[in-house]
Amino acid sequence: MKKITGCVLVVALVLLSVSVAPAGTVMDRIVKRGELVIGTTASQPPMIATSKTGQIIGFDADIARSIADGMGVKLTFKTMPFAQLLPALEKGQVDMIISGMTMLPARNLKVAFVGPYFVSGKGILTKEKNIAALQEAAGLDRAEFTVAALKNSTSQIFVEKAAPNAKLVTTASYDAAIELLLQDKVDALVADFPFCALSAFRHGDKGLMAGQSKLTFEPLGIAMAEDTLLINWVQNHMITLDGSGVLNRIAGFWLGNSSWIKELP
Repeated sequence: MKKITGCVLVVALVLLSVSVAPAGTVMDRIVKRGELVIGTTASQPPMIATSKTGQIIGFDADIARSIADGMGVKLTFKTMPFAQLLPALEKGQVDMIISGMTMLPARNLKVAFVGPYFVSGKGILTKEKNIAALQEAAGLDRAEFTVAALKNSTSQIFVEKAAPNAKLVTTASYDAAIELLLQDKVDALVADFPFCALSAFRHGDKGLMAGQSKLTFEPLGIAMAEDTLLINWVQNHMITLDGSGVLNRIAGFWLGNSSWIKELP
């Protein structure tokens, strides 16, 4: 009986050890699969966008390609609405998020960030007829104003805090918000400053104008699961990109000239 009891105990301990054994790190998963899966909206130009031919382009896209090349693996973009990015990362459906994401403390409680690789800020996009009103003290905070912002973004948080009297409309994408603005269904759009400036340039013939200064401090980072080796590798890669001047050249191309805008639909 004692021998049987001992065997049962050994089997139980083996089964327990198997059940609690780690499933492997995210870096292991990437290397073994030979593929890096990046979560993104692909609809936040100039940071990241989808071209007329369906290619993912932009500042963030070039960083993602650099990371995949450095790892020696295939790059795959998994596109989804901004609000779904963090849940997808937490579920292991993507390996990283590179999509103009601000390193908020609340987000950092759930996922790790490497960065900032770029410092942005909030901007306002509106029609020329509303510019005078936005330059007054009350600004956006008017009951008669309807303001659009990307769902679950820092833009939404900004409107809720800075303009509680305005009516807030959240959208799944920047494209949807732009369409609402063009159709006069909202009076203004709060979004990342580079996007507002780009949109005013692209749609200036339709009366869109952007504010001339950033309203907030927005450090953008690469979000990933808590994997020490992966975080360390990406940190070192970004340090190399920055120190070698490559990161500055990437930023200069996407943020400093308009030659690529013709690629957008």
